[in-house]
Amino acid sequence: MVLFRIMSTSSTPPKYDLGSLKIDDSLRKSGKTGRRLGIFSATLGVLVIATGLVFAFRSKTPMVEVASARAVGEARPEALLNASGYVTPRRRATVAAKVTGRVEQIYAEEGLHVKSGQVLATLDCSQPNAALTSARTDRDATAASLKDLEVQLGNAERELQRSQGLRNAGVNTQQALDAAQTTVDSLRSKIALTKEQIRAAEARSSVAQQDVDNCTVRAPFEGIVVSKDAQRGEMVSPVSAGGGFTRTGIATVVDMKSLEVEVDVNEAYIARVKPGQKAISTLDAYPDWQIPSTVRTVIPTADRQKATVKVRVSFDQLDPRILPDMGVKVAFLSDAPPAAKSKSSDPKAVIPQSAVRNEGDQRFVFLVRENKLERRAVSLGTEHGTDVEVMAGVSPGDRLVTKGAESLRDGQAIAIKE
Repeated sequence: MVLFRIMSTSSTPPKYDLGSLKIDDSLRKSGKTGRRLGIFSATLGVLVIATGLVFAFRSKTPMVEVASARAVGEARPEALLNASGYVTPRRRATVAAKVTGRVEQIYAEEGLHVKSGQVLATLDCSQPNAALTSARTDRDATAASLKDLEVQLGNAERELQRSQGLRNAGVNTQQALDAAQTTVDSLRSKIALTKEQIRAAEARSSVAQQDVDNCTVRAPFEGIVVSKDAQRGEMVSPVSAGGGFTRTGIATVVDMKSLEVEVDVNEAYIARVKPGQKAISTLDAYPDWQIPSTVRTVIPTADRQKATVKVRVSFDQLDPRILPDMGVKVAFLSDAPPAAKSKSSDPKAVIPQSAVRNEGDQRFVFLVRENKLERRAVSLGTEHGTDVEVMAGVSPGDRLVTKGAESLRDGQAIAIKE
């Protein structure tokens, strides 16, 4: 057997070249340049985005509120007191059913104008109708028995007459005459009792008829439905019953002709307010609309918690834009006419003080012309409540910015809040 030994042709171990892992200097320099270009591009992109955002914010059209300058003769008396409150109706009713029942039909919808007595809803009336039928049947049966008693009374009276004749002739006894008289008297009593029973049955029929009528819910006065509180199929009751599954109201009706303002006046200033005093009401929804008003009454009691007294103010003329529960500000005016102006003063117009802006010692306003702003310096005169006279710079009819952004500038395009 021949043994072969495989021998390595080289006894020298392999060598590894570490120099091959070295980065060439040219490649290192080109990498730094690429990173620098990437950082520069990213920075430039951020600057472009920031510039675009700033430009977008600056170019956004601001929303402003405007008011017109009035002629000097339109200056109103001085406001003695300002107060805030809400529009409230004197007549407001949550209409409910007088009986407990299930809603069968409902005709009330929000915004529906209703007349006095108009049907708002009907309830399931099967049980009241059955009670009415039963009461009428009892009345008719009692009335029928009355006819029979009247017939018996007529016969008994004839028997009494015959007994009386026989007694006078000496044929009949006194006992027979007394018996005939007793029969007549008894029938007369029964007839009187039956008539009372008929009247009682009529009363029960009237009660049952009233229950049937109560199944129809009607409007108590002319007005507008502002809330629909029940749906068809729901149970309603005049009292709270059945937890949250039974309604106590059908709909809420408001008499829009009775709208007025209710404000709380600090009791320290209530002496400045009296019934019949003129006032100006301004709705929060229409800040440029000044509504002439008159103090209707001062409620003769104070709220010890808030130290205020309630005052009710009536609108001199109602308008469909006035809605219940709207926020409103009331300026109570002085009875004295505006102070007479000296001949040396010659104001050009009267504007709201909110239109005047200050920049150092200079006062100016922003006029609105073709939805663009025009800065105009003004010279002011005497103040009249929330208004101020303008001696120069503004003419009657000019539209001025009264509320808007603080950073408005001359020539800027704006949008007017309606």
